[in-house]
Amino acid sequence: MVLILCGIIKLSKMNQKILIALSVYLTSLFAANTLGLKIMPFLFDSHMSVAVFSFPVVFLMTDVIGEVYGKQKARWFVRAGFLATALFMAYSLLSLWMPWSQDGLWAKEGYNQIFGLSVRMSIASLVAFAVAEYQDVFTFFFVKERLGVRYFWLRSLLSNVWSQFLDSALFMVIAFAGVYSTKTLISVILTWWAYKVFMGFLYTPLSYLGIWLLQDKERIEYEN
Repeated sequence: MVLILCGIIKLSKMNQKILIALSVYLTSLFAANTLGLKIMPFLFDSHMSVAVFSFPVVFLMTDVIGEVYGKQKARWFVRAGFLATALFMAYSLLSLWMPWSQDGLWAKEGYNQIFGLSVRMSIASLVAFAVAEYQDVFTFFFVKERLGVRYFWLRSLLSNVWSQFLDSALFMVIAFAGVYSTKTLISVILTWWAYKVFMGFLYTPLSYLGIWLLQDKERIEYEN
């Protein structure tokens, strides 16, 4: 009975950690999809979305979860993110279709500009997220099978370089092909990809902190 009770308490602590990690994951995802509309000036007269601060956390979090709890848990996070994003878009469209009260018209223009994403951009965001995140998990564990449990920073970097490129390329092509020239699309894709990879690299120490907080302190090696 004592052993069973200890097991329940231990499982409860693990679930609490996973829920907190999922909260960080989903909050970063929603922040990237909403706050990312704002762009700021950057080097050489270029521009950068403020999503560069939150979006790399999304990919790093799946790496951290995969490192500590295994591939299935990482895929579960991706599915949760996909469902949450799709549901948020559905709520956004529903809210835009509803009529406005006269007392709320002062916010109509700004509200519609922020949440009035086109169907094409919504589809682009959802497809890019799903493909890139699943590829991130696949690549992370593909590299891990060859390098072993060492060099988390390298495995995470390699998986993010590939998955972030897919995310940037898929979103821009699906959302803006035919709107911008091919040259402009390539320029934006490469620039945005480089920004996200660089920020992901800077966040690597936070990934190690996340692993340390999530892992069982009594284990010497991660269970995968």
